[in-house]
Amino acid sequence: MKKQQVIVAGLGIIVLIVFYFFGNTVPPLKKTAAPASSATTGQSLDIKTILDAAKAKLSADRLAYVNRLENAVVRGDVKNQQLEADHQLAIFWKDSVQNGFLPAAYYTGEAAKLENSEKSLTFAAQLFLNNLRGQDNPALKTWMANQSRDLFERAAVLNPNNDSTKIGLGATYIFGGSGEPQDVMKGIQQILEVTRRDSLNMYAQLMLGLGGIESGQYDKAVLRLQKVVRFDPGNLEALLNLGEAYERMGNVPAAKSWYQEAKKMTNNQELIDAINERLGSLK
Repeated sequence: MKKQQVIVAGLGIIVLIVFYFFGNTVPPLKKTAAPASSATTGQSLDIKTILDAAKAKLSADRLAYVNRLENAVVRGDVKNQQLEADHQLAIFWKDSVQNGFLPAAYYTGEAAKLENSEKSLTFAAQLFLNNLRGQDNPALKTWMANQSRDLFERAAVLNPNNDSTKIGLGATYIFGGSGEPQDVMKGIQQILEVTRRDSLNMYAQLMLGLGGIESGQYDKAVLRLQKVVRFDPGNLEALLNLGEAYERMGNVPAAKSWYQEAKKMTNNQELIDAINERLGSLK
């Protein structure tokens, strides 16, 4: 493959970022790189670093509002007050600030921990998981994976038999940015446990297909993703990743064919333009 093809090969894999929290739109076929700032260029991150970097971009009025919410809980019914403050902070960062995903997701997770319901915990965990593959900064990717994993583990305590939670937890190891093959395989094995009991679990099959791309096992990825498409011909995530898997294998005609199929399944012009750009780069 040509160098530019290698560079773009990871771009189609982020179509799953259909954030229920951020709107029902499929994002463009472009990689969402973390901003090159002190908050994301180090080897490790903590939430204070992330929040300080985000707050540095706020106006004085908005910063004062955030600070009031952060310090609103002082006495009385601390748990419910903190829950309300976390909800308000999540809404602020989601709705009022461009590129406010990280603090919004963090406060959504903090609220979920206080609620301690399976639904809220898995919802928050998916926010982080769905954006993992769109990040190329290792430190940020690891932080997000850890946030997602913690939330999935809490949900698993409440319902150990939820296969979707098991799959999500496995996916945090596959896409978690550690760079260690054993972590990818640990995640794959956890998801395989689900498919051995339920081979028709298409969420598991999809994650295994994406895991195959992540681990360079493109032939296995193709088999998994084709199974998903046979079951659900309109699955945009599977279609785009089939194109990517074939592209990485050097099979340009097959890659083009799957990208063309993906185009038929969306009305999102930005995504269509990105697919056309990808098709134009394939020689």
